[in-house]
Amino acid sequence: MPTVPAATPPRRSRTGPEPSCLREAEAASLRRRQAGRDRESRAAPTAAKAGLGAVLTAALVAAASALAAFGGAGPAQARDRIRIVGSSTVFPFSTSVAEYFGRGTRFKTPVVESTGTGGGFKLFCAGIGVGHPDITNASRRIKASEVERCRKNGVREITEVKIGYDGIVLANARRAPRLAFTLREIFLALAREVPRDGTLVENPHRTWRDIDPRLPDRRIEVLGPPPTSGTRDAFVELAMEGGCRTFPDIKAMKKADKRAYKAVCHTIREDGAFIEAGENDNLIVQKLEANPDALGIFGFSFLDQNTDKIQGSIIDGVAPTFDDIADGRYPVSRSLYFYIKNAHVGKVPGITEYVAEFTGETAWGPDGYLADKGLIPMPEAERSKWREKARALSPLMM
Repeated sequence: MPTVPAATPPRRSRTGPEPSCLREAEAASLRRRQAGRDRESRAAPTAAKAGLGAVLTAALVAAASALAAFGGAGPAQARDRIRIVGSSTVFPFSTSVAEYFGRGTRFKTPVVESTGTGGGFKLFCAGIGVGHPDITNASRRIKASEVERCRKNGVREITEVKIGYDGIVLANARRAPRLAFTLREIFLALAREVPRDGTLVENPHRTWRDIDPRLPDRRIEVLGPPPTSGTRDAFVELAMEGGCRTFPDIKAMKKADKRAYKAVCHTIREDGAFIEAGENDNLIVQKLEANPDALGIFGFSFLDQNTDKIQGSIIDGVAPTFDDIADGRYPVSRSLYFYIKNAHVGKVPGITEYVAEFTGETAWGPDGYLADKGLIPMPEAERSKWREKARALSPLMM
């Protein structure tokens, strides 16, 4: 009978059967690894979003900074016309140019504000951007301290444009007698301190006759601009200091103590003889009409536009006329200016075109429309020089 081989017993593992605790530990480890992978998977998009958010935030901050540097306005809010501030004397000239410019070009008529020369420089130098003016008018040259204020606020490139000349008048109502003064008498009437018996004393003069018997026996009452006005700056420099220098002892003080000299010559009395009447020269004209005993200080252009109401006083023998101011005979004459913020050119539309209009012969020439407003034109060669500087946006040189 054939032999049948015995069945081979099942083969046992060398390690024997796995204990249940090991199987559970391995499963737990597997679950932890899977959970870690799941967390990484979920975190990856979040991290990507966070990174993208950081990039976008940085871009938005940069864009906001750029916008803030030019007024913080978006395209829909950006200023679409020129903004001009400054001198009340230059105001009527600038307004005329703005009106011609608005009618004759595709640009909107500029906004012109009369803030006074000092107030205009304060606004102009406050910064760059649509929140700040593009041009400021001035009835005197910009001061070094104002250039420094501009620089500190980022206004680093400025173009200076001289536009012509003006006289400062001391006028009264046409229905009153026309008056004549010397610069010395103007100083004695309006200075806070005046020389007497070899010393300086508080101004004792109450009437014009107290100064000189030939002058009227009327109370000294002069309406004038505030300290922020370029007209006042020019008046104290040309008229007050001009009269102050006629006293040898005070004139000698300039070399010994310039600050004390300036304090004496430039300080106007504050006891009611001089009345600050604001920057509105038209208001001064109205007050002179109402009070024939008063005098007012303002630019020749306002006299020229109101000759039916007021008359200019003769100073040092010369009347304030167009010709006498133009050739320098009238002693209280000054230059007029405007200043361009070069950083705004190309940002606010029309600035270069406005400058071209102002410096054209049809505007500031001897037969131009500004001469009809009372602007005293510069000689032809001087106009040509300033026109070239203006249109090239030449940087200001002090």
